[in-house]
Amino acid sequence: MLELLTGTGLALAAGLNAWIPLVILGALDRFTGLVELPAPWAWLANEWVLLILVVLLVVEFVADKVPGLDSVNDLVQTVVRPTAGGLAFTSGIGAETVAVTDPEQFFTSSQWVPIAVGVGLALLVHLGKAAARPVINSATAGVGAPIASAAEDAGSFALSFAAILAPILVVLGAVLLAIAVMLVIRHRRRQRARSAGHPRAAP
Repeated sequence: MLELLTGTGLALAAGLNAWIPLVILGALDRFTGLVELPAPWAWLANEWVLLILVVLLVVEFVADKVPGLDSVNDLVQTVVRPTAGGLAFTSGIGAETVAVTDPEQFFTSSQWVPIAVGVGLALLVHLGKAAARPVINSATAGVGAPIASAAEDAGSFALSFAAILAPILVVLGAVLLAIAVMLVIRHRRRQRARSAGHPRAAP
């Protein structure tokens, strides 16, 4: 059960920022005794892999705080974050990687399930984040972009560490994320209702 919560927390964190949970997993395995990655995932602790992940993290950290560029970044991350979520979930629960030499055998077995679960969780969070950012930017004339991004990064860090150190807290994090997504959806519906109720005057 705790392993599932760990994987879930890491996948949700990847939906907010693709690189934070992967960097944390690799760094904690390499420099501390808090994490011991299964052998197939030991490459995450390689110094060169960590360096590349940190560079990618810095790029996303900057891009996500610039109004306009943040939406472009979210578009690119539609593939990256779910992929990172699949990696984070699978490594978090200690599942072994699979060399997919026979796709038919891969999909008829259960080997794809952890990856699919992680991809799905990260994708849901990513879609909520991507939908929220234009709303925040339009409501604050772009001023809210860096604040929202910083909050998302903090949430990704918190979820990642909670997943590793106190997995039960992932439940709370998941609830808070669900509430945030519901608030965004409700706000967008109100905006659409206002737009429909105040059509532009005909020329």
